[in-house]
Amino acid sequence: MDRKALGVSVIHQEVNLSILKEKQVSLVVKREDLNHPFISGNKFRKLKYNIIEAQQQGIQTLVTFGGAYSNHIAATAYAGKEYGLRTIGIIRGEELSGKWKDNPTLVQANEHGMDLRFISREEYRDKANSASIQALKETIGPFYLVPEGGTNVLAIKGCEEILKESDWNFNYVCSSVGTGGTLAGIINSSGPAQKVLGFASLKGDFLTKDIRNFVTRENWEIRNEYHFGGYAKVSQSLIEFINHFKQKTGIPTDPIYTGKLFYGILDLVKQDYFKKGSSILAIHTGGLQGIEGMNSVLKKRQLPLIEV
Repeated sequence: MDRKALGVSVIHQEVNLSILKEKQVSLVVKREDLNHPFISGNKFRKLKYNIIEAQQQGIQTLVTFGGAYSNHIAATAYAGKEYGLRTIGIIRGEELSGKWKDNPTLVQANEHGMDLRFISREEYRDKANSASIQALKETIGPFYLVPEGGTNVLAIKGCEEILKESDWNFNYVCSSVGTGGTLAGIINSSGPAQKVLGFASLKGDFLTKDIRNFVTRENWEIRNEYHFGGYAKVSQSLIEFINHFKQKTGIPTDPIYTGKLFYGILDLVKQDYFKKGSSILAIHTGGLQGIEGMNSVLKKRQLPLIEV
């Protein structure tokens, strides 16, 4: 599984906004969201070496975990289809078992061949313990386990390929952060003079500790003030920002990760966090497939919809 085989072409897109000109800061987006129509962004990077490992072990089944609108579930399903592997998704929330056909992410995963299995939230919390894994093996047979969100050592190896030496001329590299695997890979491959900023989409201060397990460098920090209430929490102000940003730049973002990333970057620009003359590279990690499902939720809440 490699980028060449998938015809991947990642572009750099400069952002032209008045606040950037006013503060004399440049912002360029690395459009990882365009690297594949289904296995896009960091999900391609995370799955790459895990699929290679499964193939080398001769294992034909991938098992992974995720929620109702998981980018990781959608990407794993298509990767399995493309590389001839059986995929099984253990989905959080047994209440979805009778209504998953109303969920665009799960419908797409099923259409790409994923066997969806729904478990209670209590069972989901214990999904990775040895007894639960053994029970799955007895039911499914041999399988290659990809963790929730896709983060493990092989995923980080894949994410280390996001940055190239040609990207080292930027002063800052910014990325959204979920489980921390993508940011760890970016830190490991960042240039010697670069500062890496991670914008957390989840509440809590646990990410720094988790990321330290995979990196040895100190040229990074986590910004925890732009989570908008936590994972999958969406406010009207965030939706309005996402729509305005797309109108001005042509770049679509999602409300879980990248919308918060660009909101945070521009807020720090306004606060003069970045010195005049600084150059910023923002990594667009994809996640756009979840917008359709999020819009169905926003419609029920009578909130503005995200433009697609």
